[in-house]
Amino acid sequence: MSFLSIILIGFAMSTDAFAAAIAKGAAMQRPRFRHALRAGLIFGVIEALTPVVGWALGLAAAPYVSAWDHWIAFVLLGALGARMVWAGLRQQPSDADSDRDRPHRFWSLAATGFATSIDAMAVGVGLAFLDVNILLVAGVIGTCTLVMVTAGIMLGRALGAIVGRRAEIVGGLILIVIGSLILYEHLSGRGGAIGVV
Repeated sequence: MSFLSIILIGFAMSTDAFAAAIAKGAAMQRPRFRHALRAGLIFGVIEALTPVVGWALGLAAAPYVSAWDHWIAFVLLGALGARMVWAGLRQQPSDADSDRDRPHRFWSLAATGFATSIDAMAVGVGLAFLDVNILLVAGVIGTCTLVMVTAGIMLGRALGAIVGRRAEIVGGLILIVIGSLILYEHLSGRGGAIGVV
């Protein structure tokens, strides 16, 4: 998998956390950078750990499904991407209103971070069937999430939830494209010719 593909996956995995951070930033009275950075670190660490867990689970199953590995990666990435696009297109009220009175403490942030990282775990499962450095992928996902969440909280009050929804749509489309390229390369026998795997 090329480094560009890893960066794109990192960006795609951080968009739902970015959307949640925008809502949290909108809910905070006056978010300070240290509060935003703390939230970014919490989200980033969780988002970096979950694909490793998913990868380990997928690796355990890999010997039994190696003939179908490209289809599994395609279905997982495509389904996650479609879910992210659907969530971004749905007209939901902002989480900011319901979140305004909730304390932004460690457990609240960790629970939100875990909820937005479930898709990263599923991506980790799909990556177990490919030749990737999972620690590099996890590090990139965690770093992208740290940056996106920190920025999302700082920009939350000014930008509102609409930017978060659009970011989630873009992230979902990126996952669908990467999954499709993986399937195309395996079916065409091109193996890594266009740099995805």
